[in-house]
Amino acid sequence: MADRGYWLFKSEPTAYSFADLMAEEAQTAEWDGVRNYQARNFLRDDVKAGDGVLFYHSNVKPIAVVGTAVVARDGYPDDTAWDPDSEHPDPKSTPDKPIWFMVDIKGEAELANPVTLAQIKADPRLENCSLFKRPRVSIHPITKAEWDIILGLSAAHGGAHVE
Repeated sequence: MADRGYWLFKSEPTAYSFADLMAEEAQTAEWDGVRNYQARNFLRDDVKAGDGVLFYHSNVKPIAVVGTAVVARDGYPDDTAWDPDSEHPDPKSTPDKPIWFMVDIKGEAELANPVTLAQIKADPRLENCSLFKRPRVSIHPITKAEWDIILGLSAAHGGAHVE
């Protein structure tokens, strides 16, 4: 069995929040609508069932990691691309030749204390985090050490440590 992967998934909470995920039936949802090729490649090729996900709220104050999830299903074609009524249609993507991919994630736990972008930037152990290399990409691979550090920052501020 391959080693577990770790990811940081960004979402604007006005579009889809961690609370929205936790309110879903079975706390599982499709991570759809990604229209960036690098993020698509991660979803299609690298993100696997069982991988850990840090759920990160972007474009809000404060920007922060707010919860954890697990990938429930490997990448598969994103059917919202060929739905003209979806928020993210792409007429070039078809069921026969899909361009975009999605995964399913299952919410695990809300962090008692969100870990802000400022905290992440201030921690020298996280200086090589991919979050800083391509800030506009919505999905970032992170290391197990980075996962542990970020969850430790939440715990250090009174939050529960989540495995």
